[in-house]
Amino acid sequence: MINTKLILDYLKELKRNNNKEWYAAHKEERKRAEEEFEKLIQELIMRIGKFDKSILHNNPKDLTFKLVRDTRFSHDKSPYNPTFRAHISSKGKLPIPVGYFISISPDHMSFLGGGLFADMFSDATEMIRNYLVLHPKKFLQIINDKEFMNYFSVLGTKLKNVPKGYDPDSDVAEFLKYKSFYLESYIQDSEILNAECFIDDAVKKFEAMVPFNTYLNKALKEFQMPLR
Repeated sequence: MINTKLILDYLKELKRNNNKEWYAAHKEERKRAEEEFEKLIQELIMRIGKFDKSILHNNPKDLTFKLVRDTRFSHDKSPYNPTFRAHISSKGKLPIPVGYFISISPDHMSFLGGGLFADMFSDATEMIRNYLVLHPKKFLQIINDKEFMNYFSVLGTKLKNVPKGYDPDSDVAEFLKYKSFYLESYIQDSEILNAECFIDDAVKKFEAMVPFNTYLNKALKEFQMPLR
Protein backbone atom coordinates (compact mmCIF):
# COMPACT_ATOMS: atom_id res chain seq x y z
CA MET A 1 0.00 0.00 0.00
CA ILE A 2 1.07 3.60 -0.53
CA ASN A 3 3.07 5.02 2.38
CA THR A 4 1.33 8.36 2.91
CA LYS A 5 3.04 8.72 6.33
CA LEU A 6 6.41 8.84 4.60
CA ILE A 7 5.09 11.66 2.37
CA LEU A 8 3.77 13.74 5.28
CA ASP A 9 6.84 13.11 7.45
CA TYR A 10 9.18 14.38 4.75
CA LEU A 11 7.06 17.49 4.12
CA LYS A 12 6.87 18.25 7.85
CA GLU A 13 10.66 18.11 8.11
CA LEU A 14 11.09 20.27 5.01
CA LYS A 15 8.69 22.82 6.48
CA ARG A 16 10.77 22.95 9.68
CA ASN A 17 14.09 23.06 7.78
CA ASN A 18 13.30 25.18 4.73
CA ASN A 19 16.86 25.79 3.57
CA LYS A 20 19.14 24.57 0.80
CA GLU A 21 21.55 22.76 3.13
CA TRP A 22 18.86 20.53 4.67
CA TYR A 23 17.23 19.93 1.28
CA ALA A 24 20.52 18.76 -0.24
CA ALA A 25 21.39 16.58 2.76
CA HIS A 26 18.04 14.75 2.61
CA LYS A 27 17.92 13.99 -1.10
CA GLU A 28 17.23 10.28 -0.59
CA GLU A 29 14.28 10.97 1.74
CA ARG A 30 12.86 13.36 -0.84
CA LYS A 31 13.17 10.77 -3.60
CA ARG A 32 11.39 8.14 -1.53
CA ALA A 33 8.59 10.57 -0.66
CA GLU A 34 8.25 11.57 -4.32
CA GLU A 35 8.05 7.92 -5.34
CA GLU A 36 5.20 7.35 -2.88
CA PHE A 37 3.40 10.45 -4.14
CA GLU A 38 3.74 9.26 -7.73
CA LYS A 39 2.29 5.87 -6.68
CA LEU A 40 -0.63 7.78 -5.17
CA ILE A 41 -1.16 9.73 -8.40
CA GLN A 42 -1.01 6.52 -10.45
CA GLU A 43 -3.67 4.93 -8.23
CA LEU A 44 -5.85 8.03 -8.62
CA ILE A 45 -5.41 7.98 -12.40
CA MET A 46 -6.59 4.38 -12.55
CA ARG A 47 -9.55 5.00 -10.25
CA ILE A 48 -10.60 8.31 -11.86
CA GLY A 49 -10.20 6.66 -15.25
CA LYS A 50 -13.24 4.51 -14.49
CA PHE A 51 -15.46 7.59 -14.88
CA ASP A 52 -13.14 9.85 -16.92
CA LYS A 53 -11.12 7.91 -19.50
CA SER A 54 -9.57 11.11 -20.89
CA ILE A 55 -6.91 11.11 -18.14
CA LEU A 56 -5.75 7.47 -18.37
CA HIS A 57 -2.79 8.18 -20.68
CA ASN A 58 -0.99 10.35 -18.12
CA ASN A 59 2.36 9.54 -16.51
CA PRO A 60 2.31 10.60 -12.82
CA LYS A 61 5.79 12.13 -13.03
CA ASP A 62 4.54 14.55 -15.71
CA LEU A 63 1.67 15.81 -13.51
CA THR A 64 3.63 16.95 -10.45
CA PHE A 65 4.96 20.40 -9.57
CA LYS A 66 8.40 21.32 -8.25
CA LEU A 67 9.12 21.99 -4.59
CA VAL A 68 11.48 24.83 -5.53
CA ARG A 69 9.79 28.23 -5.20
CA ASP A 70 10.23 31.27 -7.45
CA THR A 71 11.06 33.90 -4.82
CA ARG A 72 11.85 36.79 -7.18
CA PHE A 73 8.59 38.66 -6.57
CA SER A 74 7.71 37.25 -3.14
CA HIS A 75 8.24 38.65 0.36
CA ASP A 76 8.64 35.05 1.52
CA LYS A 77 12.17 34.08 0.52
CA SER A 78 12.04 30.47 1.78
CA PRO A 79 13.40 28.42 -1.13
CA TYR A 80 10.92 25.50 -1.04
CA ASN A 81 7.20 24.93 -0.95
CA PRO A 82 6.70 21.96 1.43
CA THR A 83 3.82 20.64 -0.64
CA PHE A 84 3.40 17.81 -3.13
CA ARG A 85 0.98 18.89 -5.86
CA ALA A 86 -0.41 17.37 -9.04
CA HIS A 87 -3.04 18.26 -11.61
CA ILE A 88 -4.64 15.36 -13.48
CA SER A 89 -6.42 16.33 -16.69
CA SER A 90 -6.72 15.26 -20.31
CA LYS A 91 -3.75 17.52 -21.12
CA GLY A 92 -1.69 16.77 -18.06
CA LYS A 93 -0.87 19.47 -15.56
CA LEU A 94 -1.79 22.44 -17.75
CA PRO A 95 -4.46 24.52 -15.98
CA ILE A 96 -6.79 24.21 -18.98
CA PRO A 97 -8.59 21.90 -19.63
CA VAL A 98 -9.52 21.75 -15.96
CA GLY A 99 -9.21 18.48 -14.08
CA TYR A 100 -8.47 17.05 -10.65
CA PHE A 101 -6.00 18.77 -8.33
CA ILE A 102 -4.37 17.25 -5.27
CA SER A 103 -2.18 19.15 -2.82
CA ILE A 104 -0.57 17.42 0.16
CA SER A 105 0.89 19.71 2.79
CA PRO A 106 1.48 19.17 6.52
CA ASP A 107 -0.50 20.70 9.39
CA HIS A 108 -3.94 20.08 7.87
CA MET A 109 -3.35 22.21 4.76
CA SER A 110 -3.92 19.42 2.22
CA PHE A 111 -6.83 19.66 -0.18
CA LEU A 112 -8.52 18.20 -3.25
CA GLY A 113 -9.59 20.64 -5.94
CA GLY A 114 -11.11 21.09 -9.36
CA GLY A 115 -12.06 23.80 -11.82
CA LEU A 116 -10.07 26.82 -12.98
CA PHE A 117 -7.65 28.11 -10.33
CA ALA A 118 -5.76 30.48 -12.63
CA ASP A 119 -7.31 33.95 -12.90
CA MET A 120 -4.65 35.48 -15.15
CA PHE A 121 -6.19 34.17 -18.38
CA SER A 122 -8.71 36.90 -19.27
CA ASP A 123 -9.78 34.97 -22.40
CA ALA A 124 -10.69 31.95 -20.27
CA THR A 125 -12.66 34.08 -17.82
CA GLU A 126 -14.59 35.71 -20.66
CA MET A 127 -15.36 32.33 -22.24
CA ILE A 128 -16.78 31.02 -18.98
CA ARG A 129 -18.84 34.18 -18.39
CA ASN A 130 -20.27 34.01 -21.89
CA TYR A 131 -21.11 30.33 -21.45
CA LEU A 132 -22.80 31.11 -18.12
CA VAL A 133 -25.01 33.66 -19.87
CA LEU A 134 -26.03 31.06 -22.47
CA HIS A 135 -26.43 28.13 -20.05
CA PRO A 136 -27.36 29.53 -16.61
CA LYS A 137 -29.85 26.82 -15.65
CA LYS A 138 -27.39 23.99 -16.23
CA PHE A 139 -24.76 25.70 -14.08
CA LEU A 140 -27.20 26.31 -11.23
CA GLN A 141 -28.41 22.72 -11.48
CA ILE A 142 -24.82 21.46 -11.12
CA ILE A 143 -23.84 23.61 -8.12
CA ASN A 144 -27.17 23.05 -6.33
CA ASP A 145 -26.99 19.28 -6.67
CA LYS A 146 -27.20 17.66 -3.24
CA GLU A 147 -24.05 15.54 -3.58
CA PHE A 148 -22.07 18.49 -4.98
CA MET A 149 -23.17 20.70 -2.08
CA ASN A 150 -22.09 18.02 0.41
CA TYR A 151 -18.49 18.60 -0.67
CA PHE A 152 -18.10 21.93 -2.43
CA SER A 153 -19.07 25.53 -2.99
CA VAL A 154 -17.72 27.55 -5.90
CA LEU A 155 -14.68 29.67 -5.01
CA GLY A 156 -12.60 32.13 -6.98
CA THR A 157 -11.17 35.62 -7.32
CA LYS A 158 -14.10 38.03 -7.64
CA LEU A 159 -14.82 41.54 -8.87
CA LYS A 160 -16.97 43.81 -6.69
CA ASN A 161 -19.53 44.28 -9.45
CA VAL A 162 -20.83 42.42 -12.49
CA PRO A 163 -18.53 43.48 -15.37
CA LYS A 164 -19.80 45.79 -18.09
CA GLY A 165 -21.68 44.06 -20.88
CA TYR A 166 -23.31 41.49 -18.57
CA ASP A 167 -26.77 41.61 -17.01
CA PRO A 168 -26.56 42.42 -13.26
CA ASP A 169 -30.04 40.92 -12.85
CA SER A 170 -29.09 37.55 -14.37
CA ASP A 171 -29.73 34.41 -12.33
CA VAL A 172 -25.97 33.84 -12.42
CA ALA A 173 -24.99 37.49 -11.82
CA GLU A 174 -22.97 36.62 -8.71
CA PHE A 175 -20.88 34.15 -10.70
CA LEU A 176 -20.32 36.62 -13.54
CA LYS A 177 -18.15 38.55 -11.05
CA TYR A 178 -15.73 35.62 -10.82
CA LYS A 179 -12.35 35.64 -12.59
CA SER A 180 -11.56 32.05 -11.54
CA PHE A 181 -13.95 29.22 -10.75
CA TYR A 182 -12.67 26.44 -8.54
CA LEU A 183 -13.53 23.90 -5.85
CA GLU A 184 -11.63 22.89 -2.72
CA SER A 185 -12.12 20.22 -0.07
CA TYR A 186 -9.60 20.34 2.79
CA ILE A 187 -8.24 17.18 4.40
CA GLN A 188 -6.85 16.51 7.87
CA ASP A 189 -3.41 14.90 8.22
CA SER A 190 -5.01 11.96 10.05
CA GLU A 191 -7.21 11.26 7.01
CA ILE A 192 -4.19 11.14 4.71
CA LEU A 193 -2.37 8.69 6.99
CA ASN A 194 -5.09 6.12 6.32
CA ALA A 195 -4.12 5.75 2.67
CA GLU A 196 -6.88 3.38 1.60
CA CYS A 197 -9.69 5.49 3.07
CA PHE A 198 -8.06 8.68 1.79
CA ILE A 199 -7.96 7.38 -1.78
CA ASP A 200 -11.57 6.18 -1.58
CA ASP A 201 -12.66 9.60 -0.31
CA ALA A 202 -10.62 11.45 -2.93
CA VAL A 203 -12.10 9.42 -5.78
CA LYS A 204 -15.62 10.00 -4.46
CA LYS A 205 -15.05 13.78 -4.34
CA PHE A 206 -13.37 13.87 -7.74
CA GLU A 207 -16.33 12.02 -9.24
CA ALA A 208 -18.71 14.55 -7.65
CA MET A 209 -16.89 17.42 -9.39
CA VAL A 210 -17.09 15.87 -12.88
CA PRO A 211 -20.24 17.80 -13.97
CA PHE A 212 -18.64 21.09 -12.83
CA ASN A 213 -15.37 20.36 -14.64
CA THR A 214 -17.26 19.22 -17.77
CA TYR A 215 -19.27 22.45 -17.80
CA LEU A 216 -16.13 24.59 -17.59
CA ASN A 217 -14.33 22.55 -20.21
CA LYS A 218 -17.23 23.00 -22.63
CA ALA A 219 -16.97 26.75 -22.04
CA LEU A 220 -13.19 26.59 -22.59
CA LYS A 221 -13.28 24.37 -25.66
CA GLU A 222 -11.71 27.00 -27.95
CA PHE A 223 -9.18 28.26 -25.40
CA GLN A 224 -5.55 28.38 -26.53
CA MET A 225 -2.73 28.53 -23.99
CA PRO A 226 -0.63 31.68 -24.54
CA LEU A 227 2.71 31.09 -26.22
CA ARG A 228 5.68 31.75 -23.95
